[in-house]
Amino acid sequence: MSEPLETPPPHAAAPSRPSAVSRQIGAAVLAGYRAFGRVATPGLGLLFRRRATRGKEDGSRRGERFGHASAARPSGGLVWLHAASVGEMNAADALIDSLRGMDVNVLLTTGTVTSARIAAARVRPGVTHQFVPYDTPPNLDRFLAHWRPDLAVTMESEIWPATIAALDARGIPLAIVSATMSERTARGWAKARGFAWQVFSRLDLCLAQTQEDAERLSALGAPRVAVAGNLKYDSGSLTADPAALAELQDLIGERPTWLAASTHEGEETLVGEVHRTASLAVPGLLTLLVPRHPERGDGIARELRAAGLSVAQRSRGETIAPDTDVYLADTIGEMGLFYRLAPVAFIGKSLVPEGGQNPLEAARLDTAILTGPHVFNLEDIYTPLLSAKGAEVVRDAQSLGAAVVAHLNDEALREKRARRAAEVSEAGAGALAATLRHLTALLNARGRQ
Repeated sequence: MSEPLETPPPHAAAPSRPSAVSRQIGAAVLAGYRAFGRVATPGLGLLFRRRATRGKEDGSRRGERFGHASAARPSGGLVWLHAASVGEMNAADALIDSLRGMDVNVLLTTGTVTSARIAAARVRPGVTHQFVPYDTPPNLDRFLAHWRPDLAVTMESEIWPATIAALDARGIPLAIVSATMSERTARGWAKARGFAWQVFSRLDLCLAQTQEDAERLSALGAPRVAVAGNLKYDSGSLTADPAALAELQDLIGERPTWLAASTHEGEETLVGEVHRTASLAVPGLLTLLVPRHPERGDGIARELRAAGLSVAQRSRGETIAPDTDVYLADTIGEMGLFYRLAPVAFIGKSLVPEGGQNPLEAARLDTAILTGPHVFNLEDIYTPLLSAKGAEVVRDAQSLGAAVVAHLNDEALREKRARRAAEVSEAGAGALAATLRHLTALLNARGRQ
């Protein structure tokens, strides 16, 4: 990929400012937001408990959500990198490794239990994981007083007003990388232009995925915007335990196999329907099912068994038998294993109106890709992928079943689809180098202060 163009360059003139009255109103709104956060902080304990009972929080690490560190700050330079969930964390992996190669420590924060479990399984020297604190001044004051980062970096679309204000007040530069700003979200911010200005004008750098993202961010008040591309293209291939891979390959044998990956609530029912119909045309069919949230595994297993399917549940140590219909992989951090086992995969969160999941992980592992129509969160990836016929859109259980059968019965179709997806993935690379160049400049400027 050619060097990404910068639009506008980081040294470009600042965007037009709102009126003085609008800015004053925006400042008052931001002050009110922060004041409300101070008052509301004690009530966040109740919110945490409710979320913990639903598996949405880790009770053993409660303090981290309120800014109480559970680890010591390492000596030397420290970059705080925040990734909301698993997808953003995976996209940040190569960036984290590159920062470590510069002898910079990394504080990685995420907000979901699943991402925390995966981070715990990826122990790396110089990388510390914490849950991100709630966006209120008391939590942030404790957090920043302990960690004292030299640079803060957030992934994609994480805009937290109190966090941005707290970093600005301490003179800690903040960059958003792989930054996205949808037209709908930009319209929402534009309705409170003075408030948007107070938030976005405090950002030190926005490295946008596309020119459209850059223009929207600049219009909202971000003073230094560059187009650097999408870090998801620069992520390496997902890894897999060789022993686990060999064991499952032996159990599967010659059975035709397909994968339903990162499914969300409502999609597993459709996967069960697909298995019943597709198995009539493909004898011996095995369905691999990997839900996005593994804690839903027991409920999914009950539902599929009630529909008459034989289910083996990986989290319970159940293995694939000759009569297993669905192998339910309700475990953490094993997606690379299952992409290697299936020649064709449906990427979930797309048959329900949730916005889709990253298909590039499958593309890098020679997997033919099927997706539902609801991929609005990943249009920048799916647009070139679909244009190159590197993926096929399905709209319901019937069309998904037909596509699974077609790909399993046609090796040439499978290989062509997978090859074109891999080509799109390779062509999009380049964001990492551009991102590192800009972040290095910010770190060097911080060091000269």
